[in-house]
Amino acid sequence: MSNTAQPTLMVIDGHSLAFRAFYALPVDSFKTADGQHTNAIHGFISMMLNLLAKEKPTHLAVAFDISRFSFRTREYPEYKGTRGETPPEFIGQVPLLQDALHAMGITTLTKEDFEADDILATLAAQGSAQNYKVLVVSGDRDTIQLIDDNVTLLYPSKQGVSELTRYDATKVFERYGIQPHQYPEIAALVGETSDNLPGVPKVGEKTAVKWINEFGSLDEILRRADEIGGKVGESLREYKDNAIRNRKLNRLVNDVDLPVGPADLERQPFDVEAVKDVFGRLEFKSLLTRVLTLAGENDVTPRQASPVTPSQNSQPALSPVTPSSPINGAIPPRSQQILDEELAAWLHRASDSSPQGIAVEVEVYASGIASVGLATENETVLVPWSPVLADIQPLIDWLAGPTPKIFHGAKEQLKTLFAAGVVVESLGFDTEIADWVLRPDSSKRELGDLAKLYLNEILPEPDPNQLVPDDSALDVAGRAWFIRRIDEAIRSVMDAATLALFLEIELPTLTTLAAMELRGITVNKAKLENLSRELGERAEKAKQEAFAVIGREVNLASPKQLQEVLFDQLSMPKTRATKTGYTTDATALADLQATNPHPFLGLLLEHRDVTKLKQIVETLIQAIGPDGRIHTTYGQTGTSTGRLSSANPNLQNIPIRTADGRRIREAFEVGDGFDTLFTADYSQIEMRIMAHFSEDEGLIEAFISGEDLHRFVGARVFGVQPADVTSDMRSQVKAMSYGLAYGLSAFGLARQLGIDNSAAKKLMADYFQRFGGVRDYLRSVVEKARAQGYTQTLFGRRRPFPDLASPNRVLRDNAERAALNAPMQGTAADIMKIAMIGIEQDLVALGLKSQLLLQVHDELVLEIVESERQQVEKIVVERMSHAAKLSVPLDVQIGLGRNWNDAAH
Repeated sequence: MSNTAQPTLMVIDGHSLAFRAFYALPVDSFKTADGQHTNAIHGFISMMLNLLAKEKPTHLAVAFDISRFSFRTREYPEYKGTRGETPPEFIGQVPLLQDALHAMGITTLTKEDFEADDILATLAAQGSAQNYKVLVVSGDRDTIQLIDDNVTLLYPSKQGVSELTRYDATKVFERYGIQPHQYPEIAALVGETSDNLPGVPKVGEKTAVKWINEFGSLDEILRRADEIGGKVGESLREYKDNAIRNRKLNRLVNDVDLPVGPADLERQPFDVEAVKDVFGRLEFKSLLTRVLTLAGENDVTPRQASPVTPSQNSQPALSPVTPSSPINGAIPPRSQQILDEELAAWLHRASDSSPQGIAVEVEVYASGIASVGLATENETVLVPWSPVLADIQPLIDWLAGPTPKIFHGAKEQLKTLFAAGVVVESLGFDTEIADWVLRPDSSKRELGDLAKLYLNEILPEPDPNQLVPDDSALDVAGRAWFIRRIDEAIRSVMDAATLALFLEIELPTLTTLAAMELRGITVNKAKLENLSRELGERAEKAKQEAFAVIGREVNLASPKQLQEVLFDQLSMPKTRATKTGYTTDATALADLQATNPHPFLGLLLEHRDVTKLKQIVETLIQAIGPDGRIHTTYGQTGTSTGRLSSANPNLQNIPIRTADGRRIREAFEVGDGFDTLFTADYSQIEMRIMAHFSEDEGLIEAFISGEDLHRFVGARVFGVQPADVTSDMRSQVKAMSYGLAYGLSAFGLARQLGIDNSAAKKLMADYFQRFGGVRDYLRSVVEKARAQGYTQTLFGRRRPFPDLASPNRVLRDNAERAALNAPMQGTAADIMKIAMIGIEQDLVALGLKSQLLLQVHDELVLEIVESERQQVEKIVVERMSHAAKLSVPLDVQIGLGRNWNDAAH
């Protein structure tokens, strides 16, 4: 057969390419009206159409795995055991994909007890022997062993198949320095993380290649293992069984008994009606057009096709910074995939030419790293994350180097890198955090939102007809390029104070939080389970006693049934009216119980409190990781004041002053290898900031003298000696001092203290008469915010208050109350972050084992070893007490204990 007449057989690894399509296209943007996800199907078919147009195969088949189990898992049960669960959105897409392929006349193959790669190997071997030009499309490196004079591997990137690396024998030798059939022997020695096949420790790719070239084969290496000296030789002799097992498992079977051969796979005409039916059910309108055009059909009307779901075309509502509408974004430079020596050369050149101009983005799926994108002003590269360390070592070294790295949403990416053992230094910018610093009252924005806002551009989006379009696909390298441009745009609108706050406080806070989240804190699961069981019993007891009081059972969580019990059966005074009757919320019922106590109401409130605590405890139990620790996630952009939030689980909602809250904290314990928990808490930090801002001589004197603040203030307000201030007086003053900072009115104070309005007004008047500086300051805060449009902390953090100019009185009053406290609460947040940063940096710089674990409200929690206790205490107290220069001292209280409660102070 002449070369011009040589047929081309293309065999595709169906699951491999379907998974890449699944992760390349957004899940929720491809969904039918009845909720079936279709992104993997759409992406796979788009990819395949591109391949058919480019490669023009005469024969075609797609192989699929039946399951994760095969003869390999029988041989080694741990094979592929570390792979995550299949995403639920992916489940069900493969059968539908197979239906679509069948309608297009394409043969699909599976084989019980074998993997798709074995089917590819069999067809490739048969095709090569029969003088076919064979194209193997697979993302599994094991298929490198199939390459010969007639077989070429098309290896897709982690992002899809817009860039396929064509591996023939020459390319394999250039890349690895070996012949294709030797690649599995290299993998056997090095190991394959993705398949959970550990190799020989201390043997990397370069060593394995050296041995193969020296000895010729793995069998010969093992036969002559005694000739290899040093630690690596010892490791080879000790772990040679790993290599033997790996080679047995990674050898693809090329003689699987299949019902068809290459000649049976000639491309067939499409079943047009079947295509219309299947694509109609999948709601693929534009893709149907491409398929039928390929089939030579003019009528592209789908059968029973439903309209595209709104999610496919939805755009976030966000106005650009200019009055004009956003324009289509610039197209990033075409990315190139590079590894090892090429990567090292590119990083060296790019860093030298533009030290501030490289952006890094890490795409994460299946709890690992898929790839890293890098961008300069004029270039982008995509680095697939390889289990072969030598491939990515230049990137690992660069990440630990001095070149500034620019991210969007860096914390999760840094955690993934840290968890993989990769050190990241010189974080230069985070566009997500920077945008929040500029606009703290806005919700979290994605990269596309920032492109609209700061560049007035719409990010390139994938053509729905293609998996990764040639010129407009925004892969991870393209994202890096836009991140770099958005970075420049955000910097240009930041004033010096805001930029300094971002670079000196928020950016180092980000890296500190990433480290803390990875560490987590040890939790005694048994203690929490016992407490949950006890709380459940108490809740049930309160419920049954409540039923006994009213003589019947009701749903205590039903507002409607509670209204009937409280206001009809028990004839209790009505609470605030709502659309559905009268409110039964916690505040209203607590007030009702205070003014009109009733046994049923008391038991109802007790049931609610205990049930809420039980839910908190259950959430904590579910959050305990395999390492026995809870790893909360800190929200850096979750508040407009600058304070951190906590989620998954929320550690800020654990009661502090109740017996049950203390029992919950008792379950948080010191971890193995450490001796005690260490806590440090700011004492009355917001009142100290109030004293500094207001310059009130009385408050300043109270803090400098070291007397009890509320007793000191009470003596001034009530005109008695400090020793004569009663506990009731102190409580009233304390409530008022904190309440005033939050805009508390006389009515609110009266309600809180249980006194009448006239008494509350007199108390406030007496307070302001003695502490006029506080009154003047609070007035000036609102006036200044109304004039400027924002409040500002001691460190330049701004919070906008546009509603101060609102004609709506309710909005205006709410804004005034919020503006009163914003400078104090924001300054307190800044001070805590500065202290955290300093403590983390000192502990790391000194090489101490003790580590920072939690930040909850104004408290820090560390776990320490006894030999470092004095050193850690000095670091923590100095960093916290000197985090800001105020006119009054920052007082820090510390505590030690085997659990969080015992370490309280």
